[in-house]
Amino acid sequence: MSDSENTTYVVEIERFADQGRCVAHIEGRVVFVRFALPGETVRIVLDEPHDRDDRFWTGEVTEVINASEYRIGPAWKLAGPLVDGGGVGGADLVHTNLEGQLAWKKAVIDDQMKRLGGQHTDVDVVRVKGDAERGGLGWRTRIEMVADEQGFASMRRRGSHERVRLDSMPLATDGVAQVARDNCVWNGGFAPGSKIRVAVPEPVEGASIGDNFSVTVDGELRAGSERLVERVDGAGRRGKTQEYEIEESGFWQVHRRAPQTLVSAVISAVSKYSQGTPKVLWDLYSGSGLFTVALGNQFTAEGQGLFSVEGAPHAVHSARLNLTASGLERAVTKHGDVSRVLRTVPPRYSHPDVVVLDPPRAGAKRTVCKQLAYAKVPTIVYVACDPTSLARDTATLTSLGYTLSFIKAFDIYPMTHHVETLAVFTL
Repeated sequence: MSDSENTTYVVEIERFADQGRCVAHIEGRVVFVRFALPGETVRIVLDEPHDRDDRFWTGEVTEVINASEYRIGPAWKLAGPLVDGGGVGGADLVHTNLEGQLAWKKAVIDDQMKRLGGQHTDVDVVRVKGDAERGGLGWRTRIEMVADEQGFASMRRRGSHERVRLDSMPLATDGVAQVARDNCVWNGGFAPGSKIRVAVPEPVEGASIGDNFSVTVDGELRAGSERLVERVDGAGRRGKTQEYEIEESGFWQVHRRAPQTLVSAVISAVSKYSQGTPKVLWDLYSGSGLFTVALGNQFTAEGQGLFSVEGAPHAVHSARLNLTASGLERAVTKHGDVSRVLRTVPPRYSHPDVVVLDPPRAGAKRTVCKQLAYAKVPTIVYVACDPTSLARDTATLTSLGYTLSFIKAFDIYPMTHHVETLAVFTL
């Protein structure tokens, strides 16, 4: 039903969709709606400009007429609907309680795996320890902002060039909040348009942050250290805590407990699904060595038989430092595009017993999947940050003879539509 000039409608919300949106229909046309929940009756406004010939439309809730049991008042109002003064990005599920967020992510994974992956899954999505007590807030160990025209930290409001000034970041950890306050991040004084980044590794309980943090502006260090130390429980030998040194600007799992959670899941999967103790392991898209070091500590002596590939040169440098510091000097770490490097793998590493891969959002894609099949890898442990890409790669791997033997997801991005999924494929 239209309310005004065919741009505002009352609709029934039908189901969860990807990217933090839900599905409704207007005159037979699919509409992807932000800040909606299945089963609700809502008033929405369509995004402008919209073309009546578009395959689908997008819109946003302006009024909730009948609310879902999952609905809550936005946990961070600035990230909520535009009509309520929101519109900044980074938390597109702030209108959904924690149970609803898990249900949403499960629905998306199962749907993508069915439609694109050809698999009927019933994935379990688990919450990280401590997130329920925090209400899904306080988990980001890194935050990034842009200075507005007056020099204050801000985020852009969706659908406009307007910058929304910030005086806090509810998704940030206590450590990030403390460093931001101590270094006057919210006080302004930045050059308009400059990029502000705060990174604070989660400290050991009871320990101080010290200088293990960084505040950078346009990549220039303003406070803290250029290299940071991350501590990961269970990644060391015999399950002990492992230290990793990384560049302050380097990629690292942003949730305060994501590294521990994912390392534990990967080690468990390798232990359960590998055919005996693996003699040759590949870690692809290996970053600063989070999984490489943990795999080496768990399954190798001095890194023997351990082969990793990463495309970012600074991450490769960090990975090599971390491997050496862990006594894993015999591990081989290559820099370059994964598919290109895999064309010239040294013979002694050419037939791995286990491959762990953690590709970027676009996934491993068909070429890499075919290379794994050509190498006759018996066990593939795939860590995915995008359900759609995982589903497409699943279709490729199963067409090459693999079986999806295990799948589980981890809600390491509360209040957002993002989710991390671990899948195991076996020959």
